[in-house]
Amino acid sequence: MTVTDRTPGPRSGASRTSADRLGRLLNLVPYLLARPGIDVAEAAADLGVTERQLREDLELLWVCGLPGYGPGDLIDMAFDGDRVTITYDAGIDRPLRLTPDEALALVVALRMLAETPGMANRDAIERALAKIESAAGDLVGAAVAVRMPGDGDRLDTLRGAVQRGRALRITYYTAARDETTERTVDPLRVLMVAGRAYLEAWCRRAEAVRLFRADRIDALTELDEPAVAPPQAQLHDVSDGVFQPTPDLPLMTLRVGRGGRWITEYYPCEDVRSGPGDEWIVAMRVTDLAWARRFALGLGPDVTVVSPAELVEAVRAEAAAALDAYAVPPVPQPATPSSTR
Repeated sequence: MTVTDRTPGPRSGASRTSADRLGRLLNLVPYLLARPGIDVAEAAADLGVTERQLREDLELLWVCGLPGYGPGDLIDMAFDGDRVTITYDAGIDRPLRLTPDEALALVVALRMLAETPGMANRDAIERALAKIESAAGDLVGAAVAVRMPGDGDRLDTLRGAVQRGRALRITYYTAARDETTERTVDPLRVLMVAGRAYLEAWCRRAEAVRLFRADRIDALTELDEPAVAPPQAQLHDVSDGVFQPTPDLPLMTLRVGRGGRWITEYYPCEDVRSGPGDEWIVAMRVTDLAWARRFALGLGPDVTVVSPAELVEAVRAEAAAALDAYAVPPVPQPATPSSTR
């Protein structure tokens, strides 16, 4: 099932993630199929959402369906006042049948998860893998080589340093400050978060525990000295992602057009509300205003920075400098000879 490009109204609260919404949409269709003509308010109460959220979900369901995206391919429903009935479910009531390529892709993905260091719920992953392998039969009987995302040799070195308890000297690129630095770190663990590999280590330069993205480590050397993190070194809780906004971080407010709404699905937002016309006003915490400046400039004309004032001025100045660089100097005109009699 695919969702087309139409986007419903703004979301309120950062906890309403894309995964949450996908789960609601998948549950919503069979729920409505079993209760034709149900009142929207009653359905919202049963599903534990607001009436407004349910109506937004119904708007999104209207543009969900099968490739082709014609009238006969999308989920359809009928409204009678405040009552709703699913009139076409686009085949969502049929059992899922995987193609050979889809089954093999799932097996490879699950095997990779099962081999990921520090992965929680490994038993659930292995049970799911066993069920798919059983259903797929001989298709997935052959051995599949699984490699972790990113540079495999680098990850092997990082994991080896953790296992051997050795300190590392790394050259690391920090995207937030757009700078490369050399650090000596005491590795604690290698973990995967949202599909990316990280080294968690005590950084002797920062005198704190830091997470280093493996693909941003430009060079690393295992040292002869042991890794000795101080007693105050505490592992990060990454169950909700690497970046966890706190009230002490700068608050950036953006005015977002329709083409930029996708950022509310990919970045933690403190507030999302309607603005003038079809714009949204989006507030989000950032660790560094220099990163926020590059982020806002990269979004182009669909996003305007509202606050803080120093960020507004920084974005304006850099945008003006970029425009000046493209300015074409006037072409000097040849002098017109004076006429004589």
